[in-house]
Amino acid sequence: MSTENLEPYWMPFTSNRAFKKAPRMLTAAKGHYYTDADGRQLLDGFSGLWTCGLGHCHPKIVAAVQSQVATLDYSMAFQMGHPQAFELAEKVVGLAPEGFTRIFFTNSGSEAADTALKISIAYHRARGEATRTRLIGREKGYHGVNFGGTSVGGMPLNRKVFSAVMIPGVDHIRHTHSLADMAFSKGQPTWGAHLAEDLERLVQLHDASNISALIVEPASGSSGILVPPVGYLDRLREICDKHGILLIFDEVITAFGRVGAAFGAQRFGVTPDIITVAKGLTNGVIPMGAVLVKESVYQALMSGPENLIELFHGYTYSGHPVAAAAGLATMQIYQEERSFAQVCDIEGTFETLLHELKAEPHVIDIRNIGLMGGVELAPRTGSPGARGFEVFMRCFNDGVVIRNSGDIIQLSPFFGSTEDELIRIIDTIRRALRALA
Repeated sequence: MSTENLEPYWMPFTSNRAFKKAPRMLTAAKGHYYTDADGRQLLDGFSGLWTCGLGHCHPKIVAAVQSQVATLDYSMAFQMGHPQAFELAEKVVGLAPEGFTRIFFTNSGSEAADTALKISIAYHRARGEATRTRLIGREKGYHGVNFGGTSVGGMPLNRKVFSAVMIPGVDHIRHTHSLADMAFSKGQPTWGAHLAEDLERLVQLHDASNISALIVEPASGSSGILVPPVGYLDRLREICDKHGILLIFDEVITAFGRVGAAFGAQRFGVTPDIITVAKGLTNGVIPMGAVLVKESVYQALMSGPENLIELFHGYTYSGHPVAAAAGLATMQIYQEERSFAQVCDIEGTFETLLHELKAEPHVIDIRNIGLMGGVELAPRTGSPGARGFEVFMRCFNDGVVIRNSGDIIQLSPFFGSTEDELIRIIDTIRRALRALA
């Protein structure tokens, strides 16, 4: 493929000019491996993009998609339905924490975040508390890239260019990460539960009567695997209950097995009011997201004449038939292959191997939960992010795909990863670290 043919595509979250000078093209995938344009087999250490925990091109999902697209490729999403969407809704709600009974389909995690925020505001208005419009996010949080999600998100580079047009009425509690107090914690840090009290500070500042919802990731992925301190999420739940604030868990990454349970809420033993999902909903095969709500949230909006629309919100592709078919096959495989139990079975091995990198050059922290792992590197003076990207490139050239977010190496292995595969991933990172300047 010539360089000229690469130019029309503006790639997301990519250094476009550098990529197009030396493209890394993937042409096929199967199981735990990609095939690149040179025919090399690359071990995928990131499960797509947190998406494909069951492996690439799982034959049952492929068959379901092929059958569905040949039967019902699309159906109108407004005022009409199709069986697959209703069946998938039932399956997902069946996995959800107690009290979650309804699901609203979107097409991505970004759309799910904005949908959840809108539902929270509509909920309070329907209950006669229309002043509750303020939204609270968290520093270092990531909730997609739409205006709502970017506004409640707390990743500075995502916000910088658009700061003047963030939606009004948003504030942030402080993040939970402290190298001095948490470095090299295994699983949940024991320090940091008190940081939840920062929500009380914002309640005092804005008054609870003006606050609609708090949105947080149970365990943050994109900002570098930030695991909640023991007791932290519990305290957030208590404060939200005290002040009538809805608690939203963004589980786009943590749902469907990534942390060893169907939902992060179940892993951490804290139940929110609203949950957003995507990625593992269809094993990444067809774009799809969703928002799960408790029955009380849904019923608050079921008022007025029955023939009127209750929530003026939705997408052309909400509950898309082909995506729903992929989702149904994915849910079936999770059950048949004991996928969530698989994660629990290998989590300890992954943790042990990951923390063996502690003594390697430039490593200043290692964090993990379930099959989420982060290795933070000391930044190169004057070139933040350079070391992380160099590790990414060295691993790619050595046949292993990982991800770097600045100087944080991120890992997200497949649920069915073998010990040999995990060892290979860690050894490849080790060699890359030792070769760094």
